[in-house]
Amino acid sequence: MTRSDVAVVAVTYNGLPWIEQCLESVRDHPTVVVDHGSTDGTLELVRERFPDATLIEQANKGLGAGFNRGMRATPDARYYLLMNSDAWVVGDAVERLAEFADENPRVAVVGPRLRYPDGSLQRSVRGFPTLWRLSTEYLFLRKLAPRSRALNAFYAGGFDHDRTYEADFLMAAVLLARRQATAEVGLFDERYFMFSEEVDWCYRFHRAGWRVVFFPAAEAVHVGGASWKKEFDPMFLEQVRGHLRFLADHKGMKEAERARLLFLAGLRLRGWFFPKERRATYRHAAEWVSSGSVTSLLQSGR
Repeated sequence: MTRSDVAVVAVTYNGLPWIEQCLESVRDHPTVVVDHGSTDGTLELVRERFPDATLIEQANKGLGAGFNRGMRATPDARYYLLMNSDAWVVGDAVERLAEFADENPRVAVVGPRLRYPDGSLQRSVRGFPTLWRLSTEYLFLRKLAPRSRALNAFYAGGFDHDRTYEADFLMAAVLLARRQATAEVGLFDERYFMFSEEVDWCYRFHRAGWRVVFFPAAEAVHVGGASWKKEFDPMFLEQVRGHLRFLADHKGMKEAERARLLFLAGLRLRGWFFPKERRATYRHAAEWVSSGSVTSLLQSGR
């Protein structure tokens, strides 16, 4: 039975061709689409194919800002289903997520098992960033033992994604969030443009005594990066910036400054040793990281 107390919020930016499948999978639910300036026909498709959806257009202030706008537009919902435009739920996943949340009243966020379009597993459980965990990523240490929690805790090494699991945080491709918890903790911090907004949000939920849970009995498909993947990845810089902001916010500026130096070393290594077509991304990021202190980097525009 369709849950009328679940409001869907989908954020789009040039969401074709996936946005149609995304919205079709949740057609029976109240839906808000927040668009960040699409020019590829996304707006026209939403208006024509999904006239019951509320369409909001705003300047692109980041994924978290888009989700916030949609959640504020649905104040009476008990739960928010937050979706990327290149993701869609499978079967009765929405109802399964909501039922799990009903049965577990201290769960603030619950996420489904994600799969790629070819059916393979997309690993979505994550560990909060620490200097050591970021070292295992940027200095390639996790490649030595990818299933080890010691060397790959950031990506939940060794976790098989087949059991319900209380996680640090989950990828924000598809998440069910409890309105009561968001009212207590607050919405996304809009200083995070992309890639760490869910990390900060889940960290604040944990700190306030709420739980974040991975629930594999519900499934969704996520393409991943469909709106921005290019040979030169301009969004990679936001990933680095997000890590620095999270550490500065929650671990202190000294720890963030140590991470900046770690990133510089790791990015320079990538700039030399990764495949040629990816070097420009890492060299650009290394140049940015070396251009000032964490304070100045976080104050600079994108």
